Amino acid sequence: MSRPPRFFLIAGEPSGDALGAALMAGLRSLAPGVAFHGIGGPLMQDEGLTSLFPMDELSVMGIAEVLPRYFALKRRIAQSADQVLHLKPDALITIDSPDFSLRVAARVKAASRIRTVHYVAPTVWAWRPKRAARMARVIDQVLALFPFEPPYMQAEGMRCDFVGHPVVAQPQASPAEAAAFRNAHAIAPDAPLILALPGSRRGEVARLAPVFGAALAPVLARHPALRVVVPAARPVADAVLNLTRDWPGAPLILDPRTTPPADKRAGFVAADLALAASGTVSLELAAAATPMVIAYDMNWLSRAIIGRMLRLDTVTLVNIVSETRAVPEFLGAACKPAPIAAALVRLLDDPAARAAQLSAARLTMTRLGQGDEAPGLRAARAVLDGLG
Repeated sequence: MSRPPRFFLIAGEPSGDALGAALMAGLRSLAPGVAFHGIGGPLMQDEGLTSLFPMDELSVMGIAEVLPRYFALKRRIAQSADQVLHLKPDALITIDSPDFSLRVAARVKAASRIRTVHYVAPTVWAWRPKRAARMARVIDQVLALFPFEPPYMQAEGMRCDFVGHPVVAQPQASPAEAAAFRNAHAIAPDAPLILALPGSRRGEVARLAPVFGAALAPVLARHPALRVVVPAARPVADAVLNLTRDWPGAPLILDPRTTPPADKRAGFVAADLALAASGTVSLELAAAATPMVIAYDMNWLSRAIIGRMLRLDTVTLVNIVSETRAVPEFLGAACKPAPIAAALVRLLDDPAARAAQLSAARLTMTRLGQGDEAPGLRAARAVLDGLG
């Protein structure tokens, strides 16, 4: 290629924004002068992307949640595809958010020969196995986060590269930094500390925050010295502040607009355990060696439909990657305060349960590429190699 490559990237939620930013940094280190266009959040914008429109317009999840915004999303799909076709990049790189990004890729493929790369393989090993075949119609290459995913994609004719999970490259706080976090927030060194992480989307925070608050009440009754810390996700910071006002224990809210990232990392390491929504955060907790309980619920219609499609008995990534069931989870109808509270109390009181989780966490990090080349750089190499 005689000129620096140009890429159009699309990310639709915070986790995709982080993946996109690391990929952009990797591409810039390997291909000086590379140009970026597309849709992304603050992290991708920090890497030089001017977003076509705000990324949070795409941060919806669940069938019932998407329906009211169907026509607006449809217009954004057309706008995005038209921009790709106008710019003619060397590749369109879509990052997660398949309901949106693969529709853009389909429009682009129907009208051009632009190479398409999708970052984050669909979880066909968990549910909706036919997605890989449908994706193969519009995607040339897949960048996989998990080592067991390439065979599923390759079987449908797509190139698939395992590039590692970005969680293994995230910096972790030291014990001294964790101790400083406790000291800065007047949390005694021996006081139990629990993280509460009710999600990064508006709908899930609204649904989970009341359940989490009610689940913490009996835990605080058993452990009166317990402190609750809530690291809020940036897109839902205001919602978290409002929905946790009535929580027991006067929780400490880490507002990302005023809290340095290092403070959040220190809080993860300082914590004794966590109550978290299902998702990538379980891997972040595993990287910080923080035992956890996972809880999640969604709109009743989404719950009914997705529940019938699941192929696994767990959705927690630590359980899946480590091939254990060390992390307790409470999903759908089971997402109730009483059983969640009982699981939290057990983790606080049972050293064997915590040890089992820590063992699963170490195995998970090893399998996700800890100690290898940074995933963003591996992903960049795979993208450039795919261009030929």
